[in-house]
Amino acid sequence: MAAAAGSRDVEFIRARSDKRQYRRVVLPNALEILLISDPDTDKAAACMEVEVGSFSDPEGLEGLAHFLEHMLFYASEKYPGEHEYTKYITEHGGSYNAYTSSETTNFYFDVNVDNFEEALDRFAQFFIRPLMSQDAVLREIKAVDSEHKKNLLSDGWRMYQLQKHLASKDHPYHKFSTGSWETLETKPKERGLDIRHELLKFYENYSANLMHLVVYGKESLDCIQGLVDRLFSDIKNTDRISFKCPSHPLSEEHLQLLVKALPIEEGDYLRLIWPIIPSIQFYKEGPCHYLSHLIGHEGEGSIFHIIKELGWAMNLMAGESTNSTEYSFFSVSMRLTDAGHEHMEDIVGWIFKYLFLLKEDGVHEWIFNELVAINETEFHYQDKIDPISYVTGTVSSMRLFPPEEWLVGSALPSKYVPQRIMMILDQLSPERVRIFWESKKFEGCTTSAEPWYNTSYSVENVTPSVIQQWIQKAPTEKLHLPEPNMFIPKDFALKEVTEKVTFPKVLRKTPLSRLWYKPDLLFSTPKVHIIIDFHCPLSSHSPEAYVSTDLFVDLLVDYLNAYAYDAQIAGLYYSIYLTSDGFQVSLGGYNDKMRVLLNAILKQIANFEVKPNRFSALKETTVKDYQNFNFRQPHSQASFYVSLILEDKKWPVAEKLEALAKLESDSLAKFLPNLLSKTFLECYIQGNIEPSEAKSIAQEIEDTIFNTPNTMFKSMSPSQYLTKRVIMLENELKCHYQIEGLNQKNENSSVIQYIQVHQDDASSNIKLQLFSLIASQPAFNQLRTVEQLGYITSLSLRSDYGVWALQVLIQSTVKDPSYLDARIDEFFKMFESKIHELSDKDFKVALLRELKKEEFIAFFDQYIKLDAPQRRTLSVQVFSGNHSAEFKKAAAEADPPKTYRITDIFGFKRSRPLYSSLKGGPGRITMD
Repeated sequence: MAAAAGSRDVEFIRARSDKRQYRRVVLPNALEILLISDPDTDKAAACMEVEVGSFSDPEGLEGLAHFLEHMLFYASEKYPGEHEYTKYITEHGGSYNAYTSSETTNFYFDVNVDNFEEALDRFAQFFIRPLMSQDAVLREIKAVDSEHKKNLLSDGWRMYQLQKHLASKDHPYHKFSTGSWETLETKPKERGLDIRHELLKFYENYSANLMHLVVYGKESLDCIQGLVDRLFSDIKNTDRISFKCPSHPLSEEHLQLLVKALPIEEGDYLRLIWPIIPSIQFYKEGPCHYLSHLIGHEGEGSIFHIIKELGWAMNLMAGESTNSTEYSFFSVSMRLTDAGHEHMEDIVGWIFKYLFLLKEDGVHEWIFNELVAINETEFHYQDKIDPISYVTGTVSSMRLFPPEEWLVGSALPSKYVPQRIMMILDQLSPERVRIFWESKKFEGCTTSAEPWYNTSYSVENVTPSVIQQWIQKAPTEKLHLPEPNMFIPKDFALKEVTEKVTFPKVLRKTPLSRLWYKPDLLFSTPKVHIIIDFHCPLSSHSPEAYVSTDLFVDLLVDYLNAYAYDAQIAGLYYSIYLTSDGFQVSLGGYNDKMRVLLNAILKQIANFEVKPNRFSALKETTVKDYQNFNFRQPHSQASFYVSLILEDKKWPVAEKLEALAKLESDSLAKFLPNLLSKTFLECYIQGNIEPSEAKSIAQEIEDTIFNTPNTMFKSMSPSQYLTKRVIMLENELKCHYQIEGLNQKNENSSVIQYIQVHQDDASSNIKLQLFSLIASQPAFNQLRTVEQLGYITSLSLRSDYGVWALQVLIQSTVKDPSYLDARIDEFFKMFESKIHELSDKDFKVALLRELKKEEFIAFFDQYIKLDAPQRRTLSVQVFSGNHSAEFKKAAAEADPPKTYRITDIFGFKRSRPLYSSLKGGPGRITMD
C-alpha cells in the first residue's frame, strides 16, 4: 500500500527482548504517529497527547482545560448518542481514561483486538467534531466540582497547591488547575461569560500539529497505518504554537523559606525543594539520576540510614519532579517520627552536610558506570507490560525526544560529564532552598490560609547563615558514599526446560511445606519469582494477634532495609506483608543473585528478635496510620465496613488501636513464639529456573525456617489449619448499616450496595462477569452523568475469599446515602427491561459462545434483579456532616418489609451461617 505523507523508516533504539514492530508516520495534517504491531497481543490500545494543558487556561477560567478533557467523552457528530465511546469500550473488554497536566492533556483506551477499528473511530471523533451540548456542559461542571470536593481534604492535593501558591503570581504554575463550580459557573456568569462559548473557543487550541498519537494493534504495520490514515486525517491543523512556559516560577522572594503547614491526617513530613535546570535538557548525561541515587540511598553511611538509626525518620525519597522542559525541582522528602520533629534542624543540617560531602568528594565515574550497567540491564530485560500502559508511557517521549529515541526516552544516560552533575549539585544550596514542614503540632500557630484548599500555614525566612548553624550542631555520625553494589547481575543465561509445564504443579511436599513450580515458557527473560506463604493460623484470631503480627512484619522489613536496598536498585525486588492467615514473602527479579537475597531474608526471619528502639518508632507510625482511617475517603470507609460485616476474624480499627496502645516490645517478644509455633509454608517458584534448583530452594527455605538453632517456628498439623470465611446473607432480605462519617468536616457521603451472588464456580463467574460488563457503563452513565449524584460512581465485581458479588458505589456531596441507595435500586429496576430485551447480536461475546442468552437472563432473574428470589443485599451508608439531619431521620424510621437494620455488627455476624472455605487446609490451599 502507499505510505501516508511523511512516513519514514526509523531505526528505533529498542530493548533486545522486544519483538514488536514499529513505524513513525506523519499525516498530511502534521499529526505525528507511532504505530506498534504486536501479533501476540489480545488487547489493542491508543493514546493521544495534546500539547494543551492547564497552563493554557484563560485568566479567570481556572480548570477549563480539565473541563474540556471531561467534555470530549460525551458525544460527537458521527456518534451523537451520549457516551457511545465509553459504552462501546466497556462492552468490548476495554477501559478508558484521560488526565490533564500542566502542558498536555492525554486520552487513552484499550479494547479487545477484534473491536479496535470501531473503538478507534469513536476515539478519533474527540479531535474531529465533538458535540458539547449545553445540557452536558452543566452536568459536567458538576462532575468537575465533585472531583474537586473529593480532593479538598487530601493532604497530597493541599500541599501541592500550597507549593504553587508560594510562587510568582504571574507564572501559570501559581494557578489552580482542577476547576470547580465557582471557577467554571459562578464567576464566569458574574462576568457575563458563556462558558460553552469559552469551551468551544478553547477547543480551537486542539490542532493536529500539537498532537502525538500512539496506536498499538495486532495487525501488520501497513494495516494499522491504513486505519490511522483513514480515521485521523480529518483532524484540523490550524498551525498552533505550543505553549512555552515562561522561565522558572520561583523568584528570590520564594527561596530561603521555611513553610509550616497544618495537614488533615496524622503524621509529620519534611520536604526540601530546590529549583533546578530541568535534566531533560541533559538526558544523555543523567545528572539528577546520579544525584538522586546517592542522596536517596538507604544503605549504610547514607542520610536515611543515619537518621533512621537515630529514630528520627521512617522513609526518605529524593529526586527530580517536573511537568515542564523549562523549569524543574529537586526534592528530598521524608516522614518524621515525633523525635524527628524535635530534631528538624539537625535533619536539615545532615542533608546539607551530605551535599557538601558530595561536592568535596567529587563525582565518581565508577558510580556513574554502575548506574549505566543497571539501566542497560533494566531496559533490555524489561517485562512486557499491557498495551494501555505501554502507549501511555511512550507517548510523551514523542514530544521530548527524536524519533529513534522514542522507545528509550531518558532511560539510558551514558555520557559521563561530571561538570554537569556538579552544576546541578551547586543549585542544591542553602541560598535556593524551600523547606515545607507538615505537622498537626502546628495547630494554632499558623498565620495564613491558602485560598483554594484553605490550608493553614505560616512562612519564616531561613537564611544560609541559619542553615550553617544547623549544619554545625548536627550530630557527628559518619556519612559516606555507598560501597559497590554486589547485587548487579552478571549471568543472564536462560535455563533449559525439558518438561513443558502449562500450569503450576506440586514438585515437592513434606509435613512442613509444599512447593508449586512453573518454568517460564513465554517471556524468555532471566528472571524468577518466589512466593512463600507463611500460614500461621494464630495471626488474626484477635485484635492483639493482628497488630502483633503487623508489627512483626514491619520490623522484618525495617531490619532488612539497609542490606536489601542495593538489591532493589539492581532489579531484585522483595516485599513482606500481612495475609488473611499469616504473612507472605515475595521476591522477583534477575535469578543471578536471587538466592543471596532470599538467604538474607530467611535468616532475618529465623533469627528475629525485637529491637526496642525500632519497635517504638514503628509502633508510633502504625498508631498514626490507624488513626488516619478517620480521614479516609468515605467510600473507602464504607468498603472497610462491608468487609467487617462479611468476614470472620476481621477487627474494627478502634479495637486494633486499643490493642496497639497496650503492645510493648517485651509483650511482642512473648507473643511471637506462640504465633510461629504453628506454621506451614506454601512455596511458589516460577521463571528462569530448573526443577532441581526449585527443589533445592524449597529445601533451603524449610531448613532455615524450621532447623536454625533457636528458631521459633514449629510445624502445624492439618487439623490446626484455620481460614477466613465469609458470612452468607439471607435471600430476599436487604440488610443495611448506617453510620456517621468519622471526619464530619468531609462533605462527602457514600453508599455501597453489595449484592452477594455465589461461591467461586466457573459457570456462575462467567455469568456475573458478563452482567458487570453489560451494566457497568449504563450504571455510571445513569447515576453519575444523568443524575449527577457524584464523581466517584461505579458498578463492579467483588470477591471476598471466593464469594462473588456485585458492588455499586457512589460518593456524593449532593445527596444523602439513603437517597443514593434508593437510586441504585431504581437503576436495577430500569435495567431489568434492558436485560430482557438483549438482542442476539448484543449477546454475542467471543468468550461466551457456549452460554445461552436464556441461561444468562435466568441467572439475572434469580440473583440480581430487585425482587429476585435469591437476591442477598447489604447496603452500607456513611453519612457526612452535611447529611447529619438525614442520618437522624434514617435512624428514627421504621424498617420497611424485607429489610434488616444492623446495629451490632458482631451480633449480626454470629447470627449468620458461613460459606465453606475454599482453603481446606494444607492439602487444599490456594494463594491469597
